Amino acid sequence: MAMAAAPGSSKCLLVTGPPGVGKTTLITRVLEALRTSHPHLTVQGFYTREVREGAARGGFEVVTLDGRRGPLASSKLRLGLIEAGSLPVDDDVLVVRVFSENGGEEGLESFRWPTVGKYKVDVASFESLALPQLQIKEGIDLFIVDEVGKMELYSSSFFPAVLRVLDSNIPFLATIPVPKFGRDIPGVARLRNHPGATVFTLNPGNRDAMKDTIYSQIVNLLRNH
Repeated sequence: MAMAAAPGSSKCLLVTGPPGVGKTTLITRVLEALRTSHPHLTVQGFYTREVREGAARGGFEVVTLDGRRGPLASSKLRLGLIEAGSLPVDDDVLVVRVFSENGGEEGLESFRWPTVGKYKVDVASFESLALPQLQIKEGIDLFIVDEVGKMELYSSSFFPAVLRVLDSNIPFLATIPVPKFGRDIPGVARLRNHPGATVFTLNPGNRDAMKDTIYSQIVNLLRNH
């Protein structure tokens, strides 16, 4: 069920498994159990969840553990016109006005939204919510990140923030995707192979046992933190 570091020794706990197996549900169940048994626990982090449009999945949003939320990615992100009657853009291109230091307009620049499948990733929205949650402060007992995946790693600031958390020696619980077609995302591979990491592989048959195992391991870490 677990591999990499020996259970009980690792402060970096990683949950992996195929899409839809219940990684986010597991993380939230562990958090609920910890908050019940440790009401004064200080936790920072975020999780991601689907945004549904009727029966269809329209995208994903970021939800911080202090209750803020915002878009992560959408299949219908559309910018329309930069101004009424001016410069139409297609669904994949963002056009921005560029200003000089003295306030004069220098022109227009465009770039394509980073995409994962049919979803366009709103990096600025993600960073505004996720990065403050990864700031290391006195008194934090646990960091939770769901997930360290392709969408999140489009932020150039995100993975360095994750590495700083690992270096802080504060317990860290995160989800990571399984390798696709046998190939891992470089940042995910680096995290998976971190010398202090324990990786738990979730499947439909072990979800309850996995929740109890991870909860118990974090409780032991908190006693020694």
